[in-house]
Amino acid sequence: MLRTPVGAAAAVLLGGVMLLAVLAPLLWGGRADEVDTAHILAPASAEHWAGTDNLGRDIFFRVLVATRTSVQLALLATALGVAVGLLLGTLPLLLGPRLGRLVTAAVNIAVAFPGLLLALSFAVIFGAGASGAVPAIGLAIAPAFARLTQTLAATVAGRDFVAAARIAGVGRVRVLLRHVLPNIAEPLLVNATMAAGGSLLAFAGLSFLGLGVQAPDFDWGRLLGEGLNGIYLNPAAALVPGVAVVLAGLAFNLVGEAAAKAVGPRTATATVRNRATDSAPPTPTPPAAAPVWLQQTGQQAAQADALLVVEDLKVSFGTVTPVRGVGFTLRRGEAVGIVGESGSGKSLTALAVAQLIEQPGRVEARRLEFGGDDLLRTPPRARRRLLGTSLAMVFQDPMTSFNPVQRVGRQLAEVAEQHLGHRRGPALARAVDRLRAVRIPGAARRARQFPHEFSGGMRQRAMIGMGLMGEPELIIADEPTTALDVTVQRQVLALLADVRAADDVAVLLISHDLGVVEQVCDRVLVMYAGRIVEDLPVERLRDGARHPYTRALLGAVPDLSTDRDQPLVVIPGRPADPAAPPPGCAFAPRCPLADDHCARVDPALIEDGSGGRVACWHADRPEPALYAATEGEGR
Repeated sequence: MLRTPVGAAAAVLLGGVMLLAVLAPLLWGGRADEVDTAHILAPASAEHWAGTDNLGRDIFFRVLVATRTSVQLALLATALGVAVGLLLGTLPLLLGPRLGRLVTAAVNIAVAFPGLLLALSFAVIFGAGASGAVPAIGLAIAPAFARLTQTLAATVAGRDFVAAARIAGVGRVRVLLRHVLPNIAEPLLVNATMAAGGSLLAFAGLSFLGLGVQAPDFDWGRLLGEGLNGIYLNPAAALVPGVAVVLAGLAFNLVGEAAAKAVGPRTATATVRNRATDSAPPTPTPPAAAPVWLQQTGQQAAQADALLVVEDLKVSFGTVTPVRGVGFTLRRGEAVGIVGESGSGKSLTALAVAQLIEQPGRVEARRLEFGGDDLLRTPPRARRRLLGTSLAMVFQDPMTSFNPVQRVGRQLAEVAEQHLGHRRGPALARAVDRLRAVRIPGAARRARQFPHEFSGGMRQRAMIGMGLMGEPELIIADEPTTALDVTVQRQVLALLADVRAADDVAVLLISHDLGVVEQVCDRVLVMYAGRIVEDLPVERLRDGARHPYTRALLGAVPDLSTDRDQPLVVIPGRPADPAAPPPGCAFAPRCPLADDHCARVDPALIEDGSGGRVACWHADRPEPALYAATEGEGR
């Protein structure tokens, strides 16, 4: 900020104002209060640079001494307004969506009123004087600051690293203090600096109107009001305090603006300059009324190695139900992939299992058990501890999975502190060990670095290391290789496979890449329009898929034998609208095998007699190629 002429000049000006506020009462306090009846209302002269008042007191020295009172009261009002604004702005995160909407509505109503009108209203309520003007101005600037805080906090609260902290069992207050506020501190401080300049001007205005500082005390506004009465006889009596108000307000505002310009470019430049490289080496037919949820789940859940049991899972947002009747069982040490087009409900299913669906979303299930515990009925504290130590979540974007203002080691250590009861030192030592376990070179040094100093692959491995801080039994990986090059993708997938083999950890992998699923998983769940339409072993995926949608997905994936002179194979039509799913099979409008029965009756997901399950009325028709290469709509 100091490298720019405006920033340097503003800093010098503000430093001079603050220095004057400290020293002026000590140096010229006596001369400012000295009464000289021989020179009452004297004009400006060499002896009295700004003239004298009606008691013969030197106006220039009174303006200098008034700096402390004016700045001090303005800062007190700003501190009050910032504190109230922070409280109102963060209450929606602390109270939850329902009560938070009431707070947001109240703030929006208050913002609609001009700040000066609010200050005058509160000044009348609290009474004239400095004790009434401070809360009046503070409460007047609070709504705008609260609105800014709400907007910034809502943006950060939706990031993946906040979701990771929640799944680690971190409470709302701790999430706010450690993850949200540090990420919005810079713009808030910049706006607080600029608000201080506005508070100084507002305080001078109230004192000028007689609602601020009262005699015998004085500030710039009161001196300006007194000097204005004799402006035609002695213009300097009003001009000098007016100039002081303008210069001090300008100093605060310019410093705030210069800081605002300096904050953004610095962060962006640091991100580019400190981008690290990833140097880790590569590693070698039922009744029509049958329910849609898995009817055989109860038998599978009876197996001793069942880790996750899901029956009739539904996720709804008001009248829209994007996940409807999902059911599956995941055994210990098993890797299951979930595939399907965007919007099919894959990620929502995983978030529901991890208990990360917030209001207005609603999760319902006939059965949702993890490690033998009912996730829908377990007390919140016990559920947080269970999920924080036994379930790891690897999100799609590794950059947003970490808090950008905290060091990577501290973020990993937080899991051990929250759930394992470790102190700060042992927790950080375990974090370094986990980073070393996921093959991050120089783990001790890397633990002291910020996320932007990691490459994409290293951030993804560090995210897996965060999941290994406890003793995870299940890793949910939501498209963990998106935007990674093939070499780094192979390293991440190999790491997941090694973790699974070493500790018998189950993996639930969400991906659009069927090749990745074939490489990592034992079983594949194919989702369409919020339902599982086929469940089959991975070795049967290429040659034994029975649902037309599964075969269509396979046909739409080009390989080395694909004729480049022909258009790519596509699935005609568009995915079903979750707000208005069709009455029968959701895939019927796009399926070449569909008939009137498909359009009327939704098929249930049933055993196919060969180790898989399928929800299709025509699963026995084994056409290997259902779609031709066309110029149709996108895949």
